[in-house]
Formats: sequence, structure tokens, C-alpha cells
Amino acid sequence: MSWTILLIVSLFCGLISAQDDGNTTIFASHLQIEGCSPDMCDLLREFGAVREKLRVMETRMEDSETRLMYIETQLKDTETRLKDTETRLKDTETRLTESETQILELNKEKKTVVFSAATGGGHTAIGPFNTDTTLIYRTVITNIGGAYSPSTGVFVAPVAGVYYFTIFFHAGGKHAALLRLYKNNELVVVTYDHRCTSDGADNGGNAVFLQLVQGDQVYVRLGVNTHVWGSDYPTTFSGFLVTEM
Repeated sequence: MSWTILLIVSLFCGLISAQDDGNTTIFASHLQIEGCSPDMCDLLREFGAVREKLRVMETRMEDSETRLMYIETQLKDTETRLKDTETRLKDTETRLTESETQILELNKEKKTVVFSAATGGGHTAIGPFNTDTTLIYRTVITNIGGAYSPSTGVFVAPVAGVYYFTIFFHAGGKHAALLRLYKNNELVVVTYDHRCTSDGADNGGNAVFLQLVQGDQVYVRLGVNTHVWGSDYPTTFSGFLVTEM
């Protein structure tokens, strides 16, 4: 038998693997007549089955490789997103650190201004005078920032901001008492008490918030023909910076 006929027989025997047992018997008988033995056909069928299994395995491997490539891509994307998140977190941490540093610097630069002073002079009357007189509080109790001058009685704002001021007095009833608090040349608040011969002593006071710019002056003037008692305790002038602006 020629090689061409044998090749054709092999191809037909390969197709036998897809047939049922009845058809297999018919083809086997036909091939036996044509010169293909049943053993050869069985061998070829087994070869076809192995080849099909290999094809299925190869397909499954290709699918597995495809899934692995997909999973690898997803892992890379996740890794990239994690790196981006880490970068953003580092940027946020850096900004927070910078903000904390700025806040600390601002707190360091924040100006503290606080003062309290009393008239001093013992238990003697200050006044009355024949004109309004700037009252000098000579006994300094507190003067943080050095904005109050005990030689002039004038407070000079070192920074722009909102300040709080108070004035209090103690006086006798023989003469009236009148204190006026000024911002520059502007009258702001007043405290006073009328003359009363039946009243042995009088007390009074007032307070105010003032918005000042740097260099503004705040001081207290004793009214004409009025008096207060000088002492280190009851007649006082105080103020402090509430907030810078």
C-alpha cells in the first residue's frame, strides 16, 4: 500500500474518535478491508483523545494566563492608587505640619499688653483744680508691654486691636468727683458723683471696649473743681489688649 493511501487512512481513523461504538465498528471493519488494522485505529483514537485533552488543557491554561494577567493588572492599579493615596497623605501631613508651625509662630508674635496703675499719694485728696487735669496714676501694679507711662498717665497703643479699659475712684462727699476717659481728644466714658455733705465717702467707676490703631492715646482727666482720693488701692486705671486686628 502506498504512503498516500496510508495517510488518508490515518486521517479517517482520527475522525473515528468522534463517533459512537456502533459507527466505530463499521469504520473499523472498513479500514480492516482497506488495510488498517483495529489496533492501529485504537491507537489513532487514543492519540486523538490525548490531543483533544491537550487542546482543552491548553485552552484552560490560556484562560488562566488571561485571568492572571487581569489580576496582575488590577494589582498594579491598586498599587498605583495606594501610592497616590500615600502621596496625598504625606502632602496633607506636610501641610498640617506647616500650619502648626505657622500657628506657633503667630502665637510667638502675639503681643501681650496689660496694665494696672493706682494714683498713689497716700490718703490725701487729689484736687480740686481750677481746670480739667490729666490724672497721673503713679503707682504701677502691672505694665506688661510697657504701653502705660506712669510719668504722664497716658496709655499709648503699641498695636492695632480691641482694648478693654476700666476706671475706678474713691472720694469724699465734700466735693464732687468726676473722671472722664479719653481716646486721643475724644471723650469716651465718664464716672462721677455729686457733692453731698451727709455722705462721708463716694465710689464710682466705668469700663469700655475701644478699637485702637497703633499710636492712639488713652488717658483719664479729673474734672474742674472735683477731686478723688489718692491711694495705692481704690483709684485705679487699667486696660489690656483683647485681640489684635
